Amino acid sequence: MNNLRKTLLATTVAAIGASFAAPAFAEDVTLTIESWRNDDLPIWQEKLIPAFEAKHPGIKLNFAPSAPTEYDAALGAKLDAGSAGDIITCRPFDKSLALFQKGQLASLNDVAGMDKFSSVAKSAWITDDGKDTFCVPVAAVIHGFIYNKEAFDKLGISVPQTEDEFFAALEKIKADGTYIPLAMGTKDLWEAATMGYQNIGPNYWKGEEGRLALIAGKQKLTDPQWVEPFATLAKWAPYMGDGFEAQTYPDSQNLFTLGRAAIYPAGSWEISGFNQQAQFKMGAFPPPVKKAGDECYISDHTDLAIGMNAKTAHPEQAKQFLAWVASPEFAEIYANALPGFFSLSSTPVKMQDPLAEEFVSWREKCKPTIRSTYQILSRGTPNLENETWTESANVINGTDTPQVAAEKLQKGLDAWYKPVAAK
Repeated sequence: MNNLRKTLLATTVAAIGASFAAPAFAEDVTLTIESWRNDDLPIWQEKLIPAFEAKHPGIKLNFAPSAPTEYDAALGAKLDAGSAGDIITCRPFDKSLALFQKGQLASLNDVAGMDKFSSVAKSAWITDDGKDTFCVPVAAVIHGFIYNKEAFDKLGISVPQTEDEFFAALEKIKADGTYIPLAMGTKDLWEAATMGYQNIGPNYWKGEEGRLALIAGKQKLTDPQWVEPFATLAKWAPYMGDGFEAQTYPDSQNLFTLGRAAIYPAGSWEISGFNQQAQFKMGAFPPPVKKAGDECYISDHTDLAIGMNAKTAHPEQAKQFLAWVASPEFAEIYANALPGFFSLSSTPVKMQDPLAEEFVSWREKCKPTIRSTYQILSRGTPNLENETWTESANVINGTDTPQVAAEKLQKGLDAWYKPVAAK
């Protein structure tokens, strides 16, 4: 009996010892990814997840998106309840900043690869004082103009580089009468600001220089560099076709892809859809500069990032995943799977789609910035972003002059905003 007890004890001790000494046999860790990009599910399942798991044995990924319109509320409820996934897909600016300030997103300053992103790339996921970045920048959309190459060839029009050349092209298209020169309406408001004012404006206020000066209170929306793009926008109206005031965003998309309009003021997110719908060759050009030789600026707008739930049970594995998100491998897979959603990494990504390659090539010759209203300046009431939608449409419609529009926006901003030092 004594010997039996000794044998049992030895067996038990050996078994306990083995359980502590054999981490190689531990179960895989599964990281769940929260996202609003449910359209991206096939890309994650077929491309991103296999690429990550092949090089990271022991870590599995579960991409679990919500419907875009339900994401913010659903994510907030899950974070509050402690049931959210390990990895959080981050909206730009204030929504994600609020999650960080509540302690629900972790600081990622120490994640490998964060030094591969510029200050512009990080701007949507950084604290106002610049001390903490809380999401790894993933994708941006770039603004410019998509054009019908067949229309340009037929009419003998060269790609415009200056504003004079741009308006000369519009005049030639209008005189011919085959095509509507510009496919854009003002009914939905946001197009006039997003594809109009924010598209051409950076060439006037010099991108980040002007944007940060506005935040710091060193410039005002009534300064010439902020009023002039409205004046240029007002000159678009004669080229936008009859009834543009009642034209919706889908109407504009259809006019262009059906071949009835020659130029589409664009965001690069249109590329995938236009590739499928348009039966003609397309090209793209950046916002024309005022005069030949002027420095060019583009709206290279931060759109999506990925962060870490501060309460995740697997912080080390989550940081390994985020380091991979910051890598050139992730950037190349993601950007080519979703042409028009461009990597925010400073490492260039070779694009396979020619239209996407044209857009992203502008980064090499133009200075990037983001939409002027998105960081800090739309936190109060009236909301500067929404007011800019209205005033951009009013200027094109001719119901407000550029100066009046600028005065309304500055008055609204002054009602609640006290300038802070720009980073």
